[in-house]
Amino acid sequence: MSTSALSTGPQPGHVCFIGAGPGAADLITLRGAKALGQATVVLFDALTDPGFQALAPQALWVDVGKRGFCDSTAQAHINALLVHYGRQGERVARLKGGDPSVFGRLEEEIEALAAAGLSYVVIPGITAALAAAAATGRPLTRRGWGRSVALSTAMTREGAFTAGQRADTEVFYMAGRQLAALSRRLLEAGWAADTPVLVVSRAGCADQSQSDHTVATLAAAVVLHAGRPTVVTVGVGARALSPQAPAAGADLSEIEGHHAEALAST
Repeated sequence: MSTSALSTGPQPGHVCFIGAGPGAADLITLRGAKALGQATVVLFDALTDPGFQALAPQALWVDVGKRGFCDSTAQAHINALLVHYGRQGERVARLKGGDPSVFGRLEEEIEALAAAGLSYVVIPGITAALAAAAATGRPLTRRGWGRSVALSTAMTREGAFTAGQRADTEVFYMAGRQLAALSRRLLEAGWAADTPVLVVSRAGCADQSQSDHTVATLAAAVVLHAGRPTVVTVGVGARALSPQAPAAGADLSEIEGHHAEALAST
């Protein structure tokens, strides 16, 4: 059973799912930060910024991280920990990277709480696809020709690798080590070889990296983003804006200087 969506944080014997955002701790929402500060136990994901611990220094922090192709905490164990601490009357925060509802296996954890008769609330966060779009200045939708967006993972539960053509812009999560295979699957699914592709690793972090490719040349990104959590944007949303637009991350003082020059000339 869920509590009111306006709940500000975890109550005793209650679990609060909090979206940590894509990287840096200051990308968490105000509501999420407030709820985290009230927790007595925090179960946190592998990609969570260590800076979050300053928001809840009083809490017990339990690492339940998952990373593809690496040692990970079993989902059944995470479910059991949520129920265990909830039944002990703790104020439990489940801190999930990005948004809890996007590839976060949220439904399994909610079902475990429901079976145990424990309440919960979900506080959304910024998912990596949105962080990548914001940081690179490439909107996922474009008026008139980019009307749909799909968030996808190319890896199925059974371990098969698939891709389709479901929207004008498609963003693939958890494909960083499979970019060559993703390129082949996209071609097989009907994407044109020259379709633009944007690869962003560690979106929202200080060491974020980006590179531009096409569907045909996507495999070249493997070396550039090796070992880093990566999102791959394909289609309309991967296309760079006009050269006249300020580049993503441009120096604000430089932009203001150009603006002043333009005003002076009028």
